[in-house]
Amino acid sequence: MNISTELFTAKPDCTNRLPVEEAVYDLLDSIGVAYTGCDHDHADTIELCLSVEDVLKTGICKNLFLCNTQHTAFHLLLMPGDKKFKTKDFSKQIGSSRLSFADEEHMKELLGLTPGSVSVFGLINDTEHRVSLSIDRDLLQDAYIGFHPCINTSTLKVKTEDILNKFLPHLHIVPTIVDLPRYE
Repeated sequence: MNISTELFTAKPDCTNRLPVEEAVYDLLDSIGVAYTGCDHDHADTIELCLSVEDVLKTGICKNLFLCNTQHTAFHLLLMPGDKKFKTKDFSKQIGSSRLSFADEEHMKELLGLTPGSVSVFGLINDTEHRVSLSIDRDLLQDAYIGFHPCINTSTLKVKTEDILNKFLPHLHIVPTIVDLPRYE
């Protein structure tokens, strides 16, 4: 994968960037959330993000957009990228019927995102708060977390405490903390 070795710590030139990505930089800057970022080839899987982790010196979290069978309840789950996900564990902890991955149409409608670009930053587009946020407790042990800024050709390293204490409160979001088992 081609990764820029030029890291940025301020809003990059947005001439050739999508408005949804630029909105992330603008919001983070406006609420005082520092970040370090890099640009790279499309990285729409955790496996492709491994080399990005080396450059940013932080783990990239898994961002799973899920829904119930009726497509009436939507959930964004943040968890460590190296942790295996089993739907039944998460469904049980949040008291939901079995969940599945939400479709591209709902992803676009609710988060303004495309597959492979899902991250906590997509919640800026969920103005009606139709998506519930859950965070695996293991992710909270890390000082920093890596997220795509609503596009999978860039990744940002952000302090975990800034996500919890600045970003989410700004959006009036209180996450549910879950304890997902680690499978070998």
